Formats: sequence, C-alpha cells, structure tokens
Amino acid sequence: MLAIISHDAGGAEILSSFVRRNSQECLFVLDGPARKIFERKLGEIRSSSLEDVVSKATAVLCGTSWQSDLELRGIKLARLQEKPSAAFIDHWVNYPERFTCSGQLVLPDEILVGDSLAQALATDAFPGLPIRLVPNPYFKDIQEELAGLPVQRVANSPTLSVLYVCEPVREHAFKQYGNERYWGYVEEDALRYFLSGIEALGKPVDSVVIRPHPSESLDKYEWAKTEYNVPIHIGGIKSLLEEIACSDVVVGCQSMAMVIGLLAGKRVVSSIPPGGTPCVLRQTEIEKFQLLIEQQRTP
Repeated sequence: MLAIISHDAGGAEILSSFVRRNSQECLFVLDGPARKIFERKLGEIRSSSLEDVVSKATAVLCGTSWQSDLELRGIKLARLQEKPSAAFIDHWVNYPERFTCSGQLVLPDEILVGDSLAQALATDAFPGLPIRLVPNPYFKDIQEELAGLPVQRVANSPTLSVLYVCEPVREHAFKQYGNERYWGYVEEDALRYFLSGIEALGKPVDSVVIRPHPSESLDKYEWAKTEYNVPIHIGGIKSLLEEIACSDVVVGCQSMAMVIGLLAGKRVVSSIPPGGTPCVLRQTEIEKFQLLIEQQRTP
C-alpha cells in the first residue's frame, strides 16, 4: 500500500498522473491545491490524516512544497516507522530549500526526477542520496491530452493571443527569505512590465488571458483590466492545457506552465523585469522579454 502525500500544485500534477497511470493501491493525504488537481484527474478521493495513512502504508511517495510542510512531516513519519520514502521534484530550482524545515534538512530515502537536467541538479545538491531518473507521468499526460485537443489558433495569424501564467513570487520570497523582494521583483512588477511593453512581441495582440496560480484568488489581477488599454481576460476556469491550446504565446516569470507551453509547441517568453534575478528555467527556447524590448528600441 503506497501513501501519496501532496500539497502544492506542481507535485500534485505529477503524483496524480502517476496514480492514474499505475494500478498500485494507494492511500491519500491531500491538502491545498492538490485536492482539486487529484479530483480533476481521478474523481472523488478520500483523503485521510497523515498519521493514519503513513501507519497503514508500506511506503511513502510525496511531492515537494513551499506553502506547506506536509510532505516533510510525512517523510519524518516514514523514517520513524522505518518505511521507505521517495519525493518527486517537479521543478529546477531551490532543491535544498524544498527539504528544509525549521533549519533542518529532511530528506527522503530517494529522490525521483523526470529529466536529465533535474537529475544533475539533484545529484549536485544531495551528494550520496539516490537520485532516480524516471519518465515524467505528467508530461506524458500533457502530450496525450494536447494530441486530443482541436487546433484552436490558425498558424501565422496576423494577431497574437497571449496566455500570461502567474505565480506568487512575493509570497514565495517572503516565506523562504523573509523579504518579498528577494528576487528583485514581485508578480505585479512582472505583469506590469509585460503589459506596458506588449508591442515588443512583434504583432498586434487581440487577447491576453491572465491565469492566476492555483494558490491565488481568481480576482487577484482584476486591476489590470482597468490599468491597461489591452483586451484582458481573467483565466483559470478552463484547464491549463485548454488555455495553452487557445494561445499563440505563453508568458510568465519562471513557471512550470511555461515548460508545458514549450511541450505544446508555443512561443514562450519570460517577463522578469530589469533588476530581477534571471529566469532559472534552462530551456533555451524561452525568450527573454527584456531582450525583446531592447531589440524594439534598436533602430
């Protein structure tokens, strides 16, 4: 019996896809954004207490979170009960911080990653800890779902439809470093920087869909509708893949949704403003909006 423990959206997407693709019997501890993600893919799920699930399970599989210590508490419990634990890392940043609680490093018995870059980063961050490269079940789901979606945008359209994917930069920085501007910007700065210079994309824009992060309220970015003379809509009602399929360009800071945009064959742009810490995503296809602005200004 496998215990699945998940809170944040990134890990939840991977773990829910793993469960859907495997017939292994599981018990669940779900909280935060993970609840909706698991139920969207798997239907109604009974989530039990951490203590109850770990005590009944033979092994633990979890994601990683910055909004919660749920997974780390699960790893601790598994160790106390001498049960094997593994964590699937869903991104390419802040590896030690993902496993730090109250200044203490809480590591599972094994870390799973879905690509060679993550494998190299994890090996460097955690020398001596088993790091296993496995196919990313979420990426497999994405590729299959995208293949089943109708083509929403005409190739070489004279106008652009933009999907702007948000992330709670301020909250993350404050929780991790005690300074909401640790990375030199917050989410509103990046969005304003993009909307103010949107012409740098090179074509007229007929629609901007602002998609809040799963941990954000749907009305967080309503202010942008009145602040800018741009056709702005608030997204987040449809699935991420549906909104990506309806777009020509996916814009964000350094969100996993941008990588999914690349998987969907979309143009992807990082909107981190001047003075901000550079985008940590290593995919070379991701354009930098700062460079597009500079090119626009060059005669």
